[in-house]
Amino acid sequence: MGRAQGHKTRDKNKASLPQVPKNMKSDGRDVEFSRELADQDDLEALARSNAADARAKERKKK
Repeated sequence: MGRAQGHKTRDKNKASLPQVPKNMKSDGRDVEFSRELADQDDLEALARSNAADARAKERKKK
């Protein structure tokens, strides 16, 4: 038995894995937020989070 014969079944599975459409993927956030109950610190954290997301998207494009 050659060295490459042991890897055939493992590598064959990768090509048949299903792909998830972009519109079905989530961004990983599962947080409820209410602007009525938010204080200044919450609003500042939200602004920082949005700015960080924008920077991450710019880096991902490049």
